[in-house]
Amino acid sequence: MLDERAANTGELSITEVSKRSSRKRFDTIATEEPLEIRVLKYNNADHDWTRYSLAVTMRTPGSDFELAAGFLFSEGVVRSKSDIVKISYCADPREKQQYNIVNVYLADEVSFEPSKLSRHIYTSSSCGICGKGSIDQVKAVCWSKPVGDFKVTFDKLSSLSAKLAASQSMFNRTGGLHASGLFDIDARLLSSREDVGRHNALDKLVGSLLLKDRLPASGTILLVSGRASFELVQKAALAGMPFMAAVGAPSNLAVSLAEEYGITLVGFLRGERFNVYSSIERVEF
Repeated sequence: MLDERAANTGELSITEVSKRSSRKRFDTIATEEPLEIRVLKYNNADHDWTRYSLAVTMRTPGSDFELAAGFLFSEGVVRSKSDIVKISYCADPREKQQYNIVNVYLADEVSFEPSKLSRHIYTSSSCGICGKGSIDQVKAVCWSKPVGDFKVTFDKLSSLSAKLAASQSMFNRTGGLHASGLFDIDARLLSSREDVGRHNALDKLVGSLLLKDRLPASGTILLVSGRASFELVQKAALAGMPFMAAVGAPSNLAVSLAEEYGITLVGFLRGERFNVYSSIERVEF
């Protein structure tokens, strides 16, 4: 059975099978647990905090506060660090899963209308919040285009995948996690986050920037370990990231959104080859 002492990984007894033999051994695997994100808003009439259960996501434990902050940023609930009074784990002793519940306390001036949000969402680690409508909906919360007047050389762009992979300590132990990495225009890794869900990995990265008051992330390059979906490009646009690269393929709607917001979108970034799908002027070759 799993060793529950480890927060983001566990030890599991497995049978390793090859063509000529089999053997028992222990394997390190990534942990996947639910995280409930709650929003609390102070009610002046009742002189107390009103709690809203906003979403449940399957995630790898770790950087939970960043995940919650990044998720609320991508939903348009918060726009800056000052919108958040504090973030904490659930302190209610009646809750059995206190460390799987995060409370985000909003500042008094933040307008919060839960009826207009993706209410009571269950989001799987693999596909994020599905069914968000269209580019028009993105425009409602993303008012400006990312800024980035720079060019990235072929060699620098080709080096990103190996640098991100080298930073993935949990993936190197388990082989089961996605990653998002933020680079400067000289291909230096600024920050990276891992999670069993690719959307969560990016939310953790964006959340870390938000809580350090470093958004918008102008003049940066984002690399994601999986494919480039519409929602990942949406998160990059909201965070002000002008250049996004993915190890996998983009979707047609992801390309359309990147074109709409002037984001350079690169796909199939593997070794010394890649495809450029939009805003090629930032790629020097």
